[in-house]
Amino acid sequence: MNKNIKRLHTMASRDHRMIIGLMSGTSLDGLDIALCKVSGAGRNTQVSLMAFQTTDYSDEIKNRIKEIFAKETINFPYMAMLNEWIGLLHGEMINAFLKKIKIDRTQVDLIASHGQTVMHAPKHQHMQEGFPNTTLQIGDGDHIAVKTGIITVSDFRQKHLAAGGEGAPLAVYGDYLIFSEPAEDRIMLNMGGIGNFTYLPGDGDASKVFVTDTGPGNTLMDAFMKKHYNLPFDKNAHKASKGTINQKLLQSLKDHYFFRLKFPKTTGPEVFNLQYVQDALDKENLKDFSHEDIMATLNRLSAETITDAIRNVIGAQHFKVYMSGGGAHNPLLVASMKTMLPECTFYMCDELGISGDAKEAVLFAVLANETIAGNPVNFGSREGVPSVCMGKISFPE
Repeated sequence: MNKNIKRLHTMASRDHRMIIGLMSGTSLDGLDIALCKVSGAGRNTQVSLMAFQTTDYSDEIKNRIKEIFAKETINFPYMAMLNEWIGLLHGEMINAFLKKIKIDRTQVDLIASHGQTVMHAPKHQHMQEGFPNTTLQIGDGDHIAVKTGIITVSDFRQKHLAAGGEGAPLAVYGDYLIFSEPAEDRIMLNMGGIGNFTYLPGDGDASKVFVTDTGPGNTLMDAFMKKHYNLPFDKNAHKASKGTINQKLLQSLKDHYFFRLKFPKTTGPEVFNLQYVQDALDKENLKDFSHEDIMATLNRLSAETITDAIRNVIGAQHFKVYMSGGGAHNPLLVASMKTMLPECTFYMCDELGISGDAKEAVLFAVLANETIAGNPVNFGSREGVPSVCMGKISFPE
């Protein structure tokens, strides 16, 4: 038997595994690294977050990724090289993280790498007849495995596509396993670049679990701040709070085909970008209002499309909403959502024992645990949530 296969068999048979979960989102801020102790599998999964840090991306790293990020025309040899380079970069970041927390690599069973998304194009977006839903994450898993000496599970989204999904959101799988609570209906709301939520019914019935993207979370606000203020984001909604919502612009932004698609659905910055904002401005011939007014309108757009999606899918009921992602730290966005969903109570994901900033990296550690030690959860025969285990396995030697 191959010694790495034997290692997998041994770790799958143990009662817990030490797994490093990685997440780098469309905001391109950096790499989230979460060392997790994961016990059991399936509905018996228990997770302890042992250590966490975000390793920021330098401007050089961001600029290299932006050369191909969400672009229809790219330098293809450059993308191929960047795939390997990101893998090596993430491997170096993991090694530095382990050195910092004084953990030897031999104490880590697995790395769960999401990779760096550079393109997300479901069929409703690319509209190319005969081609399936598409997504692409770079950062080769073999390079991570060899660089760290740790078995790596990566490229999770491809199995989701192959089984009929759109490759996102994948949070539903980890959300269901570690955040479901008997007799409590929950919504796990993540507001990263793109907003998405998972509905978790209190009766634990996986066939009722629902997940969807909602549209822009922070991606438009962040892009506008970077272009016009040379700042990464609108800290404490400082700019948006000074502006006035322009209803014509807001309605023009909401008059986009994505918001008319049936649920569940997914999207990305390929659709929701500054050109989308400019097109809306041009459509309404809007010219003479401030950057703060645009920020206020973009903030309101995120709030309205998130809450509209929750109401359309779940209805006007009492839920506990647990927030994560950068948008959870935006006081204007959160206050608007609370006003629009008065029947719901809002909390930070941290109150469930896992930092909202670490949540997505932790969820990928859970997905890797299911790949090695679990079985597909039966979510029923429904669009958007195929019952699969995900990830490709790379050996370090």
